[in-house]
Amino acid sequence: MRVFRHFVSGVVATALLLPVALSAQELRVGLALEPTSIDPHYHNLTPNNALAREIFDRLVMPDENQQLKPGLAVSWRPVKKTIWEFKLRKGVKFHDGTPFTADDVIFTFERAPNVAQSPSSFGTYLKGKKIEKVDDYTVRIITEKPYPLMPNDMSTFSIISKKHGQGATTADYNSGKAAIGTGAYKFVEWVPGDRLILERNDNYWGKKPQWSKVVIKPIKSGPARVAALLAGDVEFIDNVPTTDITQLEMNPKLNLSQGVSNRVIYLHMDQFRDDSPYVKAKDGGPVKNALKDVRVRRAISKAINREAIVERVMEGVAIPAGQLLPAGFFGVSANLKPEKHDPQSAKQLLADAGLPDGFQLTIHGPNDRYINDAKIAEAIAQMLTRIGIKTAVETMPKSVYFKRASRGGPNKSPEFSFILVGWGAGSGEASSPLKSLLHTYDKSRGFGASNRGRYSNPEVDQLVEQALATVDDAKRQKLLAKATEVAVNDLGIIPLHYQVNTWASRKGLKYLARTDEQTLYTGIVSE
Repeated sequence: MRVFRHFVSGVVATALLLPVALSAQELRVGLALEPTSIDPHYHNLTPNNALAREIFDRLVMPDENQQLKPGLAVSWRPVKKTIWEFKLRKGVKFHDGTPFTADDVIFTFERAPNVAQSPSSFGTYLKGKKIEKVDDYTVRIITEKPYPLMPNDMSTFSIISKKHGQGATTADYNSGKAAIGTGAYKFVEWVPGDRLILERNDNYWGKKPQWSKVVIKPIKSGPARVAALLAGDVEFIDNVPTTDITQLEMNPKLNLSQGVSNRVIYLHMDQFRDDSPYVKAKDGGPVKNALKDVRVRRAISKAINREAIVERVMEGVAIPAGQLLPAGFFGVSANLKPEKHDPQSAKQLLADAGLPDGFQLTIHGPNDRYINDAKIAEAIAQMLTRIGIKTAVETMPKSVYFKRASRGGPNKSPEFSFILVGWGAGSGEASSPLKSLLHTYDKSRGFGASNRGRYSNPEVDQLVEQALATVDDAKRQKLLAKATEVAVNDLGIIPLHYQVNTWASRKGLKYLARTDEQTLYTGIVSE
């Protein structure tokens, strides 16, 4: 197994490079994943959120380790058990010169969880909260029960202009018409699939970014991204392919930055339909949805060799997962370990479930969203086929995948039966995946926003909601850990591994690896 330096930032990398002088004004970046929209509230997706915070800003700004720092809010405190008060930053102006005030925050609260056709909404962080204006630079957020995680939630979404947002559609943001924020960079142009251009906001309230212009080039292919860096076509790339890391580490003209992220790659299973569209009998005929049986779900988990996926598919650049977040994050359980590979036990569990000959299944996943995502799906299919679950693979671009996975079925229900997906805890603690992935789906309350398997367990719901209302940190930690244990032991999802992310730049630039995986152009600086 490769020895991977997952806690090292700015590792000096070690392919020939053409000598290209760095411009002090313009930065060219090659991204594996371009945003699906400029609308900061359309899709709760890492590439979208990273761009949004550069153009629009947040009330609370998480640093590279997701520690909370003042943003558009300079301070926050609970004034009562169910009321948080946020003091807003004075003197901030939107890109068009309009002053930022409490009215913009209130408007954002109304819009963010209710964007039409959103594949994954921000309702998880905003539903169940009422906001009121105290004065132009003070807002209060009210909940029915005590809610200690309010600052964490306020660090997950971007604040927009009421002036430009009223009546604006996602298309208006994509065209730039409504993309007027308070952030360090201004939107200039977006040609999907070709380029995204930003320019520095010289009137930014915070530290001015180094680059007057940033040209972002979507380069989906990993080898093509590396080639662009080596040729000097770009100065910085994200998502360095795992197969190239060792080679690039030996190049004295490159810098690499690498770190463990908060993202777990996992499997979601259809647990709400008796007749699931991609679950078939061994002969291809209809069969009752086997995924509703916990024994079948456990058999699937035991059939998966996580160590082999990490070593062979991920080139050693990942960590086997047994729960929702890696060690060190708030709410992690000390009692959960990655499921051991045990194909014989898996076969016995299938027999116990009345399926000694197995059944047929299709795994769906993206082919351009997570590190080696299509290869992971193929590996899992092979492992399941070996225990008698004949598994086909269908992968597709993320722009198609997430829409179908979330609402491609009848009455806008999730379409697929068995999916590969990932979740990064935007709030930096365990309530984020618990609320969105494992709490019973409840759109009106903002629970289960990305629960595409429609898993439902009253005990998990009760523990999550109790934790969210528990002010005492130690008690809340225990409740979140217990909720995680119940959900994972019930195979609400099947955790696979935690991603490790790698960025590369030309010598002379540095970047601090971020647990939230975001590529921030304000964070790319000269050494």
